[in-house]
Amino acid sequence: MPLHQTLLEWYDQSKREFVFRGVRDPYKIWLSEIMLQQTRTETVVPYFERFTALFPTVEALALAEEEEVLRAWQGLGYYSRARNLHAAAKTVWFDLHGQFPQTVEGLLSLPGVGPYTAAAIASIAFDVPAPAMDGNLTRVFSRIHGVRENVEIPSVRRRLHEIAQSEMPLKRAGDFNQALMDLGATVCTPGTPDCDRCPVQQYCAAYADGDADMLPVKSVKKAPQEEQYAVLLITCKNRILMVQRKENLLKNMWVFPMTETGNEKSFLSRLPEGRYTAPRYLGDGKHVFTHLIWQMKIYHIEIEAEFPCAHGQWVTDAEMDALPKPTAIRAALLHANQLMQDSQIKGGTNA
Repeated sequence: MPLHQTLLEWYDQSKREFVFRGVRDPYKIWLSEIMLQQTRTETVVPYFERFTALFPTVEALALAEEEEVLRAWQGLGYYSRARNLHAAAKTVWFDLHGQFPQTVEGLLSLPGVGPYTAAAIASIAFDVPAPAMDGNLTRVFSRIHGVRENVEIPSVRRRLHEIAQSEMPLKRAGDFNQALMDLGATVCTPGTPDCDRCPVQQYCAAYADGDADMLPVKSVKKAPQEEQYAVLLITCKNRILMVQRKENLLKNMWVFPMTETGNEKSFLSRLPEGRYTAPRYLGDGKHVFTHLIWQMKIYHIEIEAEFPCAHGQWVTDAEMDALPKPTAIRAALLHANQLMQDSQIKGGTNA
């Protein structure tokens, strides 16, 4: 029996059930695949349900404001995905008359769609026999075929893709890709796989050689770079200053003013003349990006009068809650919410 048939029989009996499984709507498949990039499947489910309730069609997403999209995405991280998602929806709706491309090559033309995502959408929505080469498929095929070279070398990646392409069935290509993903997520896992429970162990060279836990071979990753920041919660009565980021990281998301740790005095010197309190230390925050760690010290400054700030906005607590904000500033937000509650108790709410 061919490998694909054995694996599909296992998948029919053991597949994981998710709200985006079993659908053929390319919009929902595309949306789920973008959300699943670098995010655990279990984490994605509630976001997918909320997002499709807000934007049930590609038209609804294309016509939405970017801030609405970023707010709906809040908490999923990697916000460039949301911006690309919005741009791709506009491309599909306005340039492609609402129809998703049905080929890998066509899907690759959409913003934010790379080779893996294009293959996943094409195979699941249109049954195109294209392998969706993510970490799961790379791991599974490197073990089954005993590929013991570094899978991050381009020539090795190409060979693994050719191997995977040769295994693709002409029918149920999407199910086969999803079966491989499920196998990699639940059985053929990183580190020590559960080979005794594997439905395709009889095909596996690494199982036969007893070194499945050593594959795939990868380069040693560099430690993430740390950056130290002071996060300044600047309040005026019952309002707080927020700024919209223009840097590529977290672009267009709303955060509090930040400066490199040690440069607080330099920042304060740029504030307009007037009375303000010395920075009061509130606590620490930390956020880990893929290749970067933000270490944050959080301070409160009370100022006598609001002042204009480039890309900034003075907001109430309700307005702060409504803005799209990254998970990276969660610790600062907790302190900001407490400050805003305290200000309402002291002075009430401005009209």
